[in-house]
Amino acid sequence: MKVPFVDLHAQYLGIKSEIDAAIAAVIRESGFIRSRFVDEFEAQWARTLGVKHCVSCANGTDALYITMRGLGLKLGDEVITTAHSWIATSETITQAGGRVVFCDTENEGFNISPAMVEAAITSRTVGIVPVHLCGQPADMDEIMAIARKHKLWVIEDCAQAHLAAYKGRLVGSIGNAATFSFYPGKNLGAMGDAGCIVTNDDGLANWSTLFARHGGKGDHEIEGINSRLDGLQASILIAKLPHLAAWNSRRQVIAGDYTNALHGLRGLKLPPMPMDRTHVFHLYMVRTKYRDELKEHLHAAGIATVQNYPKALPFYPAYAYLDHKPNEFPNAYRHQSEILSLPIYPEMDSTHFEYVVESIQKYFAGKP
Repeated sequence: MKVPFVDLHAQYLGIKSEIDAAIAAVIRESGFIRSRFVDEFEAQWARTLGVKHCVSCANGTDALYITMRGLGLKLGDEVITTAHSWIATSETITQAGGRVVFCDTENEGFNISPAMVEAAITSRTVGIVPVHLCGQPADMDEIMAIARKHKLWVIEDCAQAHLAAYKGRLVGSIGNAATFSFYPGKNLGAMGDAGCIVTNDDGLANWSTLFARHGGKGDHEIEGINSRLDGLQASILIAKLPHLAAWNSRRQVIAGDYTNALHGLRGLKLPPMPMDRTHVFHLYMVRTKYRDELKEHLHAAGIATVQNYPKALPFYPAYAYLDHKPNEFPNAYRHQSEILSLPIYPEMDSTHFEYVVESIQKYFAGKP
């Protein structure tokens, strides 16, 4: 049996008529760049999150860069972010002129540790970028309290957390601004690159809109960049958006089934799920000191897994200039050699699920 890590073709087949009609409408209207489809998606996504503004752009990486520029990041300003994420979170700080300050993650979870955030603040710190990794919200009450105390801005990186909630509030509506990626494999994914910024700040939204579109089409009030969501991707996102809540619910059911079936296996740590947060399980990431052996065992059984973030960011060559040591980030350093993401997607059937569980149980049965 073959079990994919994610099955985007199965997702397409489930809503084929809607996707095909959405694409056909764009072609019929030649609405490829800055069309009504983009305007409609921006309005729908802002309304879904309960925020005033959605500024679409080409991808989630651009969304981070544009937001930092819009918040006035200057050369040498320090921005605190997590040690364990995709490099887009940190590279955009540098690209926007800032200096990256990494913080360790929580002991059991994968999100930034608020206690370490406060310890990292200096007179040069201007902002914090927490990441809601795997679809689990970070501890936003603590982070926002620290930000208010030290007069810092907060950008939520929501690339994996579409409709995740923290104490009843959707992520993306808590910080000064938030960014989303709609990369194809996300819980809400386009069929190509796509991203956006969301905010309640009128000035930031207006500036970001100008900057992402060459400083204003025809007017060029400022020098900007070319970062546009195209009409095809917008129309596909509009077609998929009504299904997002149901897809998330299905992910949560599968995650709960994994947790129930794998609970108690010695040597396997399952993702923590605080009661005050709604995890949307973009990833179901487990930890084990036998990670490499387990991965090979599952691969031999035809089960696809992924080592998401196999190295914490401070330890990549790109950040060698910071000269970080493992003891500065003990949790992220330990997690990087233990984490493995199991297959999880809304279309996963019971046969595939049970096969994955049985294969994992079989592996750990042979361990002391």
